[in-house]
Amino acid sequence: MKQRSVLVVLFDGVQSLDVTGPMEVFSGASRSPGVSYDLRTASLDGGPVRSTSGLTLMPDSSLADAPAPHTLLVPGGQGTRGSLPELTAWLREHGPKPDRLVSVCTGALLLAEAGLLDGHRVTTHWNYCERLARDYPAVRVDPEPIFVRDGRLATSAGVTAGIDLALALVEEDHGRDLALNIARHLVVFLRRPGNQAQFSAQLRVQTAEREPLREVQHWITQHPDADLGVDALAARARLSPRHFARAFRAETGTTPGRYVDQVRLEHARRLLEDTADGVEQVARASGYGTPEAMRRAFVKTLATAPAEYRRRFRPPSPRT
Repeated sequence: MKQRSVLVVLFDGVQSLDVTGPMEVFSGASRSPGVSYDLRTASLDGGPVRSTSGLTLMPDSSLADAPAPHTLLVPGGQGTRGSLPELTAWLREHGPKPDRLVSVCTGALLLAEAGLLDGHRVTTHWNYCERLARDYPAVRVDPEPIFVRDGRLATSAGVTAGIDLALALVEEDHGRDLALNIARHLVVFLRRPGNQAQFSAQLRVQTAEREPLREVQHWITQHPDADLGVDALAARARLSPRHFARAFRAETGTTPGRYVDQVRLEHARRLLEDTADGVEQVARASGYGTPEAMRRAFVKTLATAPAEYRRRFRPPSPRT
């Protein structure tokens, strides 16, 4: 049995779920035959730390006494917003050594301060992507996905995205079936793909201020297979097409066409993940009309075809 060690860094102001979420995934994997993760936690001095929720966490050791891990995981939390020079210095020295270097949420800020993200594509919590890009221009920040793999480096978005990333690492180590079994056990149902957006289509854009435009947004979400051209949507809002398109963009921050594209893609992804409907049926239900139109949208946005997307991200049918 090959054992992989995971060391989780603790500090005052850590987000407790950034710690416990991934640890539950690795711990769950270790309950499977032939799988073993040696999980350890460590703080700078080996003393307890207080999380953002007020929960006190007792580490296994100090960072100086912790054995070199296979995977080093740096969580986020309010403690990452300030200056942690001693922890940054430790990360700068020891971060290059593990086979995998992982951050959850704003743990990426600590890795960036240590110079470990320079030249890499990374992500973090959506609210801190702009700060990460501004303060560390050598880092290539992608604000969209829930997690990003770049060589030995793995970074995730906020809080629960750390669970998705940990499941992806378990899949990398031990296969898809084990990762999906753990996901079901944790009642997260399915490991979300890394390129899934941090926000749904509805949350990524602003909600329109005027009621007719809000109603149109809701209609689009509920009827992705309807005629969602500008003329049809403008008529529903009782506006001229030109006025509607201008007002929609002003109030939501995106064009009607772009919003429709996001809603349809998201709807198709959910059907592929959660149903056994055929690709042609999913395409029609999502407003694409033809499987080829849906395939082009998937390849353009997700760099994968619908059938491959389903193969990777829909859990197998339960055995009876």
